[in-house]
Formats: sequence, C-alpha cells, structure tokens
Amino acid sequence: MLDYDIEAARYDATRGGVPRARAAARAVLALVPERAGTLLDVGCGTGLVTERLTRPGLRTFGVDASLGMASVAAGRVGSGVVLGDSRRLPFADACLDAVSAVWLLHLLPDAPAVIAECARVLRPGGVFVTTVDKDAGHDVESDVAALLAPYRVTRAHDAAPRVLAVAAEHGLRRAGEARFTGHGQGLAPADAAQRVAGGYFASALELTEDQSSVLASELSLLQDPEVPRADPVYRLLALRKEA
Repeated sequence: MLDYDIEAARYDATRGGVPRARAAARAVLALVPERAGTLLDVGCGTGLVTERLTRPGLRTFGVDASLGMASVAAGRVGSGVVLGDSRRLPFADACLDAVSAVWLLHLLPDAPAVIAECARVLRPGGVFVTTVDKDAGHDVESDVAALLAPYRVTRAHDAAPRVLAVAAEHGLRRAGEARFTGHGQGLAPADAAQRVAGGYFASALELTEDQSSVLASELSLLQDPEVPRADPVYRLLALRKEA
C-alpha cells in the first residue's frame, strides 16, 4: 500500500483533482437524506471531496489515519477533521446522521471492520454511503482495460455483494445507489505502464513480478501511448440503519 503521508502532497494532482471530487460529492449528497444534520467522511484523505459535502444545515466531519492526509484536509475543512483509525472511529455510538466512505473499502482487507464501525456511529435511520466495485469502474471498453482485465482481483474488498452481506449483519439495508464519472482518471497506456511497474495497482491487480514487467511492456507498446482512454464510472451504495 502507498505511504499516504508522502502521497498527500501530490495526491490530488494525480487523482483527477476538483472535477472528480465535485462529481463524487454531488453523488454522495444525492443519497444523503435532506434531514441529515451531521455527516462523517471516513478516509477523507486530503479533504478535496469532504469540503464539497456541504449544504445548508449539514455539518461535515472528516477522519483519516494518515497524518499527512489529515493535515491537508484540515487546511480545507478546519477543525472538523480528526486523525483516527477507520476501524475504531473516535465518535460515540449512534451520534451521526450520515457516514460516507469514498474510494476507501477497496484498499482494506479488513473492510468488514470499517463497515461495522460506520454502522456503530450511525443513528437509527442514518445512512452509510460508500463506493463499491471501485476497480471495476475502470473496466470501460479500451485497449488498456483489455490488457488489465485478466489480472483483476477476483475477490475485491469492496465487492458489492460482500459489502451488502456485511452491512446486513450490522443492521444496514440497501436504500439506493448512484454512479458518477471519475473525471481525469482515464488511463493513457504510458501512465498505466508506469503505475504497473511501480506497484500502484496492488489492490486492483494480482501480478507476479515477472507478470508486472510483461504487462508494463505490453501497455507501453499500445498506440497513442500518451492519450488517456475513457474515464471510469464509479458506483455508490446507500445503506440505511434500521430503527
């Protein structure tokens, strides 16, 4: 996994920046009930999405385990950002109206523990909104996607059926879904080759060292190596806590 304390300084520039964050925030808010007064963004990273999770009457908080990420987020969101483990959230039981986790669960082998924590801090009737099948969102029709497809992980940590099953164990039931475009995230072959070689796809691809070298070479030989392919489309699920 990446060292997010180091990545914090350049994270936004390499992840689609404001257009991607704006699309994510709009999709999340569309699934958060209008009556919600509080929202916690778990794994908030640099706060680029978090600072856009705003509307009249909604107070937004953020939590992240990386000091580097949380420090950047605090500069955007203010004192509402805290340093904390998503498996042991520094919030009381049943104290929040909504919780979001955008591009988080796919990174975590212990995603069930995070889902359980999000359920714990929600009030009855509250909503947990999370991205699912994140890496599958990149499987748009392109030559890059075709080369990556055989190596996609077969049991993603954020696979929708797995998330729904774990959520049900903690009193969370499906309440809706949405999709949004990952603006600026369409991969050019040269960029994909560099990321494969650098191990950036550790959560998305199952590769041996030899396979990484071969795949990186194949990607670098594709036509128009500097031209980004289609942007991914991400999926969000809303899960409501039973009263």
